Amino acid sequence: MIQTATLGFVALMALLTAGVPIYLALIGIAGSLALMAVVVTVFFIAYFVAYEPYRALYPDLIDHAIAARAQGTQAIYRGVGTGIALIGGGLLIAWGTAAPFVAGAILFVLAMGVFLRVAVPRARRFGQPRRRSEADTVMEEASSLTSVLRGHPELRAFLVANALWEASLGALKTFVFLYIIDGLGRTEAASAGIVGGVALLVLPAAVISGRLADRYGRLRAMLWVLPVYGFGQLVPAFTDAVAILVPVMIIVGFGGGLIMTLPYAVLQPLMPPGRHGTLTGFYSLSRGIGTALGPLAAGIAIEVLAGPFSSTQGYAAMWLVCGGAILLSIPVVLRLRQLAEHRIDPRDDDQ
Repeated sequence: MIQTATLGFVALMALLTAGVPIYLALIGIAGSLALMAVVVTVFFIAYFVAYEPYRALYPDLIDHAIAARAQGTQAIYRGVGTGIALIGGGLLIAWGTAAPFVAGAILFVLAMGVFLRVAVPRARRFGQPRRRSEADTVMEEASSLTSVLRGHPELRAFLVANALWEASLGALKTFVFLYIIDGLGRTEAASAGIVGGVALLVLPAAVISGRLADRYGRLRAMLWVLPVYGFGQLVPAFTDAVAILVPVMIIVGFGGGLIMTLPYAVLQPLMPPGRHGTLTGFYSLSRGIGTALGPLAAGIAIEVLAGPFSSTQGYAAMWLVCGGAILLSIPVVLRLRQLAEHRIDPRDDDQ
């Protein structure tokens, strides 16, 4: 009975994953808010299911000593992809609202084809031995997350901190174009250039933060940058002066690169043996919580504070959520560091 149910669960997840490009394309042509809500929900379920096996390869194949630099390399490519998506999406939307989503669906198919053709065979040669029956353990792995969290308070602290970091990024990604176009009165082309320029800062930030983290400690590096990043994000809420916003955007770009680079490297040494897959799902759970709550909180802030921030039609209020989430994460990171000192292997005491 358990094996049959598990096989059905695996088949459903495989079907959802294979449909990612379809769901992505449907978002652009959804004719009603209700249909869009359904499609977006299914898309995010499928997206996270597709992404987890890939991410779980890192603890298996990458040594802890270079984990931050490895995530820095990944962040470079993520930064390039984010920049292309933001710039390309801003330009493609001039062709029609569906164009960015259709283009994203095509890119997803191409990327997955390359990954399955090149990366998976290599991972099989160097990764952990395959289990005798994956179908017998999928549900057990899924149900074991609660017990893992119950016995590891440092993982619970990481859940909160990572959700706050992702909430900040989610709010920023959702409303930054509206802030620039409707709030500051810039054109679509100008907004694409501004966002693209800031996104380019993610590349050096990923390299620098990864090296600093491996040398001086990952949580220590986070605690160096988070206060500057958090307070820096509060500045655009209160001024639209170009002379002030330019250096602030440099700080935002660098801080965003660090937030995109280090969280998973922070989690890796905290993972109990044999729990890489389960804890990778836990990582995405925390990201998903932040991704959902960040834009929601920013949207509420924009509506509620539309009066005080009327000069930007309320959109400057999004920065309060972006910066506030980062600043709220600082005491959580301090607690995480304290707990991690008693859990991490001595070779990883640079956390």
